[in-house]
Amino acid sequence: MTPRAHGGPRSRPGAPAGPHHDDHRRTFPPIEPLAGEEAATTWWGNAWVEALEDTALDPARLVRGRAYAARGNVAAITVTPGKVMAYVQGSRARPYRTEIRLRTLTDDDWDDFLAAAAARPDHMAALLDKDVPQTLAAVELLPTPGDLIPDCSCPDDGYPCKHAAALCYQTARLLDEDPFVLFLMRGRGEREILAALSRRNAARSAAEHTAAAAAAPQATVPASEAVTPGTVRPPLPPPFPAPRRAGRPPAYPHAPGAPDPLALDLLACEAAARAHILLTTGRDPVASLTRWQDAVRLAAAHPGSGLTASTRALYRDLAAAADRTPTDLARAVAAWRQGGPAALSVLEEPWDPPAGPFDRARPALAAADFPGFRPWRNQLSTRSLQLRLGRDGLWYGYESDPDREDWWPRGTPDTDPVGALAALLGR
Repeated sequence: MTPRAHGGPRSRPGAPAGPHHDDHRRTFPPIEPLAGEEAATTWWGNAWVEALEDTALDPARLVRGRAYAARGNVAAITVTPGKVMAYVQGSRARPYRTEIRLRTLTDDDWDDFLAAAAARPDHMAALLDKDVPQTLAAVELLPTPGDLIPDCSCPDDGYPCKHAAALCYQTARLLDEDPFVLFLMRGRGEREILAALSRRNAARSAAEHTAAAAAAPQATVPASEAVTPGTVRPPLPPPFPAPRRAGRPPAYPHAPGAPDPLALDLLACEAAARAHILLTTGRDPVASLTRWQDAVRLAAAHPGSGLTASTRALYRDLAAAADRTPTDLARAVAAWRQGGPAALSVLEEPWDPPAGPFDRARPALAAADFPGFRPWRNQLSTRSLQLRLGRDGLWYGYESDPDREDWWPRGTPDTDPVGALAALLGR
């Protein structure tokens, strides 16, 4: 994940405790500028600053704008789709009304963004952690030179004037702390985006459940024959095959005095998951697990991927109980869903495999036109793809944004490294 600046935007003494907003209008109290030379600390905050500075016709106005921002001349900032507005104190007593406008994304653009974000659990975990994976920037979220259009009530005809420059620099501070501010500028609010991602997850889970439930119809016996005395009954049909995975519980609406819906939902998921494993394997999945493994199992059995408020609370509480972060838990859940305890061990425990399958993997990959994998212990890596050999003899696929070393489990384990890579690439 991108390192976060310590402190982040801080409200002035006496300012409101946090931003007031509906989903399409957010107003932030005045914030303290970042100390030092950098105007932003995240890659997307710096992209905003670069778009401003590449557009500017007069670098001197940028210097004065940065000084205005450093002196706290920018009042509360209001963000709505396509616009950022604030009053900026200049040389006269009455502040100037200053705006920065940029175009909103089309429905097709948002569709591309949501599809890319929902396709990978690491992307969703990053967004929940207020981080933006660089692969999601392929959709035109970030401004480019000429994309920011300044407007100010001052008489200065600079492009931008120093007041608009000051607003841009302070806006970069907001983006550092919360990338959903950038999404709102482009047309959609945080709740709207998270709800859309949740719907996509639910639709995909329902499709998988329907496909798993589809099976050949079983032979039946008319009820009249079954209850008629003396009738020679045919043998009972074989038991129904076990489903591929545990089913999803019903929704529990909130009612006054009733148990917490999240607690009921979690208990139902937990019972279904344990029953399914006991049915298919004859063993209790909890007996041999550590505290951390059981927390991962509980989170993996819960529907969704930590997107809704309830599942975010679940991820937060389970991670805190195990002294881990929600991102650690989300990554571990992805591994668990990839292959259970064995896959979690592959995620967390590098080891030195003996000579044999590991040594033959690189020539096999090169022969399949996948050269360039670098070995380290049980791992073979490129800039964005990785294969890990488990102690069970299976190869597990991982993916990261290029050169970030932020590896997330993905794909289906395979005894063949080429097969595991093909599953990772969706081939």
